Amino acid sequence: MRASHKFKVYEFADEAMSDAPSVSRDEVRADICRRLDPFRTDARPITGATVITKDLNIDSLAVMDMVMELEDTYDISIPLNVVAEIHTVDELTDTVLKIRGER
Repeated sequence: MRASHKFKVYEFADEAMSDAPSVSRDEVRADICRRLDPFRTDARPITGATVITKDLNIDSLAVMDMVMELEDTYDISIPLNVVAEIHTVDELTDTVLKIRGER
């Protein structure tokens, strides 16, 4: 004779997304700019049009570290093939927001 089991079903994804605080595009861009500030090469401000690997003194390892920090902060996962296509601060901002589903 086989024992019957009762399982409780949890929907973690729905709960996590509904509990995630809303962030604006300006807030995400400002956060990214703050993280990139130590890599500035001159007095020019970091803007949405800043090309991360060209206009800043940052290597690929530091970029990946920053991406992982953003993933932790915003509770997202950016696929590596998407990271490779990101060039500017605005593109990174849009990617974070798109993955969060708030655009």
